[in-house]
Amino acid sequence: MARKLPKDGQPAPLKAQAPVLAKLRTYFFTGLVITAPIAITVWATVWFITFFDSWVKPLLPLRYTPDTYLPIKVPGVGLVLTLVAITLIGALARNLVGRTVIGLWDKLLDRTPVVRSIYKGSKQIFQTIFSEQGASFRYVCLVEWPRRDAWSIAFVSREVDGGQIGLRAGREMYAIYVSTTPNPTSGYVFFVDKKDVQILDMSVEDGLKLVISMGLVFPEQPVPPAVEDAMAIVAPKKPRSRRKKVNQP
Repeated sequence: MARKLPKDGQPAPLKAQAPVLAKLRTYFFTGLVITAPIAITVWATVWFITFFDSWVKPLLPLRYTPDTYLPIKVPGVGLVLTLVAITLIGALARNLVGRTVIGLWDKLLDRTPVVRSIYKGSKQIFQTIFSEQGASFRYVCLVEWPRRDAWSIAFVSREVDGGQIGLRAGREMYAIYVSTTPNPTSGYVFFVDKKDVQILDMSVEDGLKLVISMGLVFPEQPVPPAVEDAMAIVAPKKPRSRRKKVNQP
């Protein structure tokens, strides 16, 4: 059967159909995007529960272990007992007796040559992260790192006076943390003058998402135009030609 021609007399172009393998590839990656985060979340949760069970359950007497009376193993017993124990220790540390015991423990570890540096460092980190004042990263910013005209997402830890780090007193600076991708727990800490730091209108959570995703996940709120102008590399404009057009006959 002959194809009908349109009014201009030209045959209508045929629509290109995607090959079957290309469709299957698209379906596969779509399914991977959906299932991979679920699988990673389930794996991390199971590993976390199993880790505490493997440490705590062997310390319990058999008569206090639910697995002794049930036909199946009950997961999460070690995790629950660990949370209860940590909460009880925190409650005891609030009273006079608890503070006295912790003070004696601090003095004992402070006199141990190698252990004191590890204990003090880890204690300071946890006090900073989980303190009641909610100390955490204050801002997300842009800094020229690791060279000029190369901008990196960084996090402002705190405001610092230059005299605190051996520089000129009264020099206003930021303590900056630049994390690596995709692991944000490793990175670099350095001190920068406030004038060399560009604060972004972005939450810390969005900044971490941007770093962890290797720049693929941007926040819903765009970067301010002033910052975009500072980051943009403007190519020099070529001078226009001043040749006069010649009218062709």
